[in-house]
Amino acid sequence: MVSANAIRGSRVGAGPMGEAERGEAAPRVTVSYYCANGHETQPSFAVDATGGVPEFWDCPRCGFPAGQDPQAPPAPSRVEPYKTHLAYVKERRTDADGAAILNEALTTLRNRGLIR
Repeated sequence: MVSANAIRGSRVGAGPMGEAERGEAAPRVTVSYYCANGHETQPSFAVDATGGVPEFWDCPRCGFPAGQDPQAPPAPSRVEPYKTHLAYVKERRTDADGAAILNEALTTLRNRGLIR
């Protein structure tokens, strides 16, 4: 059985989208950005945007930072490897500190009668 609903598959506000319905578009400027992998990105910005055009832009293809000079693109940022909680603790504490903390914890547990 076929539904008689005329608006099936459309959404509220759907209709022809044009300048007459939305208003006139703001004047735009297109800027080229180049990343270290040689990708070019051309986002467009409103001419009267506050703050102006950004100096750097993230490349949508590789994620590296991109600059406006094709001969000298910015260097990719150095990504620190993932560290575990234990790795951060080892950066802050020496082995002697760790042994002292362990002995203190064991003494506390022995005094409570939880271990021998």
